[in-house]
Amino acid sequence: MTALVTTAIVVLLVVLVGFFAGRNSASRSSIEEWSVGGRHFGGLLIWFLIGADVYTAYTFLGLTGYGYSLGAAAFFAVPYVVLAYPIAYYILPRVWEYSAKHHLTTLADYARERFQSRTLGVLVALTGIIFLIPYIDLQLSGITGVVNVAGKGNFANPQAVGTTALIVSFILVALYTFFSGIRAPAWTALIKDVLVWVIMVIMVVSVPFILFGSWGNMFHTAITQFPKTLTLHPGPHDSWWFTTAALISALSLFMWPHSSTGALTSRNADNLRRNAVFLPFYNILLFFITFLGIVGYMVLPHLKGAGYANVILLHLIQHTYHNGVLQGLMYATVALASLVPASIMVLAASNLFATNVLRDWLIPGMSDATRTLTARWFVFVITFLALLFGVLYPTQLISLQLEGVSGMVQILPAIGLSLFWKRLSTSAVTLGLLVGILMVFLNHFVLKLPGYDGFWGLLVNVIVILLLNGLFRRETERNLATNKLLNEDV
Repeated sequence: MTALVTTAIVVLLVVLVGFFAGRNSASRSSIEEWSVGGRHFGGLLIWFLIGADVYTAYTFLGLTGYGYSLGAAAFFAVPYVVLAYPIAYYILPRVWEYSAKHHLTTLADYARERFQSRTLGVLVALTGIIFLIPYIDLQLSGITGVVNVAGKGNFANPQAVGTTALIVSFILVALYTFFSGIRAPAWTALIKDVLVWVIMVIMVVSVPFILFGSWGNMFHTAITQFPKTLTLHPGPHDSWWFTTAALISALSLFMWPHSSTGALTSRNADNLRRNAVFLPFYNILLFFITFLGIVGYMVLPHLKGAGYANVILLHLIQHTYHNGVLQGLMYATVALASLVPASIMVLAASNLFATNVLRDWLIPGMSDATRTLTARWFVFVITFLALLFGVLYPTQLISLQLEGVSGMVQILPAIGLSLFWKRLSTSAVTLGLLVGILMVFLNHFVLKLPGYDGFWGLLVNVIVILLLNGLFRRETERNLATNKLLNEDV
């Protein structure tokens, strides 16, 4: 019970910090203030905020779960994040420059202005919203895991307690996002990321000695008794899957609405370039986080058949450490890795709906004040949809999140490619996006070509663009002649 109480106290204190961050009414005075903080955030805050975007509960629970279930295949996450930052170095600063100059707050805004197409903007927005909903629920389902493991043996009906904790978590996220906007996750990210570094360093240093006597013994045990966990094998998660998963995950990372929202809060483009250089330091943790999944299999192999892979990190904590306060701090770190990114995701989805679905499509005359208020209230709708999705499809969240990566990468030509190819036509990009998403699901359910679904979707997407782009020369020339954004140097 000490662990559970410690977890609850830490989480509630951090949530209060989130509310305190929005004490100034200016934080919700406009959509630009509420969603991207008026673009006032400095380099250090951006480092923590993007870290909160990228390194989530899915990172800690999902990757250790993959390590536990798949072994070496789970390490695809290490190269993918390394690959993502050079891409971000060239794409994010340019998107920021255009966005700051034209008061854009979403990637869908950029797509609309770049191609002078509300239709494409709406498609980009809907893609983001649809794929974010299961991702939001996946983040907050980590809370259920924390309560179930931390409260083990303390409740007559732990499942009901876990569900209650999940609902309370959703309510807290919705309330502090509604009230404080992006400033809430920005300031709470500082606490969350410090805890992540402290707890992970403690685990990386102590787990080998507590469980195996030394680092050498741990690796010797892995090599001699569990060699299959350290290599890739023929099958669904072979070297081709590893390669395509790393590539597509890297290309999609900053196409996610929450990741781009964090980037757009920056005070200037140089902050983003510097962070693209220094954020890979987080990968020092990522390797060890993934390896902890293999360690979990080495010491708790009996849990694999019980369906505990996705919370194996929590069981490893419980198995290794017996101090309730230390356990509580570790559980709280995982819980905060759920709450903080979920807040950014909910905010990003709400902004996409209010700005790009309502204002750009359904209610063209919407005022800025109405749009801001609508985005804030829609936080509760998105939160409810994510909660409902988790209740109805609890076993499909991880597979849907993986399809989300495959889906989100399909907007890359509309965002990344369009920055460097001025004669890219609206119609070709729109058709490529639609065909790419269709191919993702077609491959997942019917074709089952080897590798990551998103790879085949993006390949078809780009082929469609290359084949059709020349057919729309008049459209492209008209866009070049009338679009100020295309003729600006940034």
